[in-house]
Amino acid sequence: MTVFSKIIAGEIPCYKIAENDEFFAFLDINPVNWGHTLIVPKEEIDYIFDIDDERLGRMMSFSKHVASAIRKALPCRKVGITVLGLEVPHAHIHLVPLKNEGDMNFASKIQNPDPEKMKQIAAAIRENL
Repeated sequence: MTVFSKIIAGEIPCYKIAENDEFFAFLDINPVNWGHTLIVPKEEIDYIFDIDDERLGRMMSFSKHVASAIRKALPCRKVGITVLGLEVPHAHIHLVPLKNEGDMNFASKIQNPDPEKMKQIAAAIRENL
């Protein structure tokens, strides 16, 4: 069972944004920018391109819905999207609020993000869904 499956099951706490029958969205605990959100399928699938086409389309639609809420909740020009997927063997999409291209630098993460600020950001995004 991956760490993401444990988050989905409620075994590990998270800053939950949204979920439906197939997907789960929550703030990354090691964000590259405030509001950095992960979208994961509830089913453990390691490689995003192993997800069948129809489900991958639904995952992108779910991501689009969450990205829209991020953009409304946080001061940013756009919400960037990337798939890295090397650190956890569970497919996931990163949604990152962007003011400039440097905001997508995964080598430069926010150190020890304040839990209260993370709760406030998660609530603000949820309010805009």
